[in-house]
Amino acid sequence: MEVRVGILTVSDRSFQGTRADTAGPALSAAIRQPGWTIQATGVVPDEVESIIAKLIEWTDRGDIDVVLTTGGTGLAARDVTPEATLAIVQRAVPGLAEAMRAASLKITPHAMLSRATAGIRGRTLVINLPGSPKGALENFQVIQSVLPHAVELLRGDPGAEAGHQAFRPESA
Repeated sequence: MEVRVGILTVSDRSFQGTRADTAGPALSAAIRQPGWTIQATGVVPDEVESIIAKLIEWTDRGDIDVVLTTGGTGLAARDVTPEATLAIVQRAVPGLAEAMRAASLKITPHAMLSRATAGIRGRTLVINLPGSPKGALENFQVIQSVLPHAVELLRGDPGAEAGHQAFRPESA
């Protein structure tokens, strides 16, 4: 299945050109697999207004299924990606961030400091990832397998519900 992705790096230094964006290209390389395409990439500063503007632009385009942000999810004063994301999404998808934090806690206790979030705007899923290439890739790998199904559901694909089984308790 085709999954169309946008990758938005949130970093003052990368935006200013004083530090190379390494997380965005690392994610791009991981996403290039059969059926997945990168529709847009960009870099914005750690400013709520800039992040909001780009997220609205991309989610309202209609040709991006998943926007992955990288950076701005920590505790520093300028880490505002979750606030910008929550300002534009219409519905939260907390399970994605919960799964990423749970998996990351097996690697580092610092995972509990992540404020990453995820949500839906229109038919586009927006997911915050850490700013380091290692963290972004590790977190992406946690959620990667569910993204095609999420996209099917968001597109209203009639076959998307076929894989869901009603819970039936085992008889004694």
